[in-house]
Amino acid sequence: MPALFTPLTLRNLTIRNRVWIPAMCQYSVEARDGVPTDWHLVHLGQFAIGGAGLVISEATAVSPEGRISDRDTGIWTDEQADAWARVVRFIQSHGAAAGIQLGHAGRKASTFAPWGSDGRRGSLPIADGGWETVGPTTDAFDGFTAPRELDEAGIDRVVADFAAAARRAVTAGFSVLEIHAAHGYLLHQFLSPLVNTRTDSYGGSLENRARLLLRVVEAVRENAGNSVVFVRFSATDWAPDGWDEGQTATVARWAADAGADFFDISTGGAIPGVEIPLSPGYQVPFAASVRAAAGVGVAAVGLITDAAQAEEIVASGSADAVLIGREALRDPHFPLRAAAELGARIDYVPGQYERAPYPAPANS
Repeated sequence: MPALFTPLTLRNLTIRNRVWIPAMCQYSVEARDGVPTDWHLVHLGQFAIGGAGLVISEATAVSPEGRISDRDTGIWTDEQADAWARVVRFIQSHGAAAGIQLGHAGRKASTFAPWGSDGRRGSLPIADGGWETVGPTTDAFDGFTAPRELDEAGIDRVVADFAAAARRAVTAGFSVLEIHAAHGYLLHQFLSPLVNTRTDSYGGSLENRARLLLRVVEAVRENAGNSVVFVRFSATDWAPDGWDEGQTATVARWAADAGADFFDISTGGAIPGVEIPLSPGYQVPFAASVRAAAGVGVAAVGLITDAAQAEEIVASGSADAVLIGREALRDPHFPLRAAAELGARIDYVPGQYERAPYPAPANS
């Protein structure tokens, strides 16, 4: 059996393979008041049918002000959790594990959606349905409205919001809860020394900058029941004197001690205008570095587009799993295709699709 198609057990959860679907924001017009719709059912459900081991929802806000845009899903109400439960049941009925990414956008919240906004970018004005944003300081992300600096009471509310979201996620049936501490959103804003210039107990030293994340990990773990807790990190800011893989590995060890089970390694997002050297698998070395230095399980992401490449990443020990994003949008059945190409013998090809095997016969 290729390494890519061996099961992976985390806590009490056994995931059928190492080909996973990462959180991908949809900015769906239909997602009013943070409630997922038929779009989310079909969008996420197709990946379970296509053979993925784990399917993670889009960044799902833990509070209204934590949304990236007014089209984001949330899980701060019971109505939202009930709607998510339908999606979870479908994913699980086709053999995949269901995960949810719990997030707070911080100073990058209240933005125009990247499509369907007539080309407008930056902060959504309050007059048009936007809201006041928050951050570690009052410094704005380039081109965005300045946030309000979180005080101690505000930080406590963020932790409480993550805890409540975790409880609702468990009620909805999610078996993986991923804490979003990447891509320049709130928890990453606190981690990055280029963004977090506070002088209190939440700024300055690495221990202080990691304090909010570790409180969130503890709160989510306390409310996660038997669910697995992931943390998604950006392992570098791609900027001098910024957040880097060494700090990521150190905080990953601390997060594991606080109750995190696994880590999803991406990069960038906190500092505008930096140049990121894109190439196939360009983020995999960061995942490998964190895995080796911290001694934790990791998943790699970033321009992973074919079966042989994905297999080499897992088989070599660079990562314990791969997250396939854009390629899965192009081919939601990428895991089934990869299994055929690698000669993996799996038993979860839907019967409805057996008439169209991979690879396609010459006379098909």
